[in-house]
Amino acid sequence: MAEREEKKGVFWDVQAGRLPPPPAAVTLGWELIDVDTDAGTIEVGFTAGEQFLNPAGVVQGGFLAAMLDDTLGPALVATLPDGQFAPTLDLHVQYLRPALPGRLVGRGRIVQRGSRVCFLAGELLGPDGKPVAVATATAHIKSPPGQTG
Repeated sequence: MAEREEKKGVFWDVQAGRLPPPPAAVTLGWELIDVDTDAGTIEVGFTAGEQFLNPAGVVQGGFLAAMLDDTLGPALVATLPDGQFAPTLDLHVQYLRPALPGRLVGRGRIVQRGSRVCFLAGELLGPDGKPVAVATATAHIKSPPGQTG
């Protein structure tokens, strides 16, 4: 990983074990592979188990969308100072082909960041390394009530 100094904030507190991971991330089998806050990129792994399958035997699209949201959001959140967060305002997913169960890899990046609005993009690779879905998102950078950060 490209990080050297100890970082603070929810993303980094979870990575360091100071906070438990979000339940949704646990359900998706979220695992950090690499993050580069200077470049605004992230790579994460997911475990798509049998419980994610639809009647056709492939991963249901809602789980793929959740994985993409949990790829793109952390690409931004990893760069935020302690106390800021960035809810997703819009997520647009394009499904390219069926996803089989197993390990999926998400790659996300910050496309453009303003003081409050950030545009994100990424892809989700299936167990064979081929893209199964791509997404773009818009996030709103916020501070807790009472802070202007």
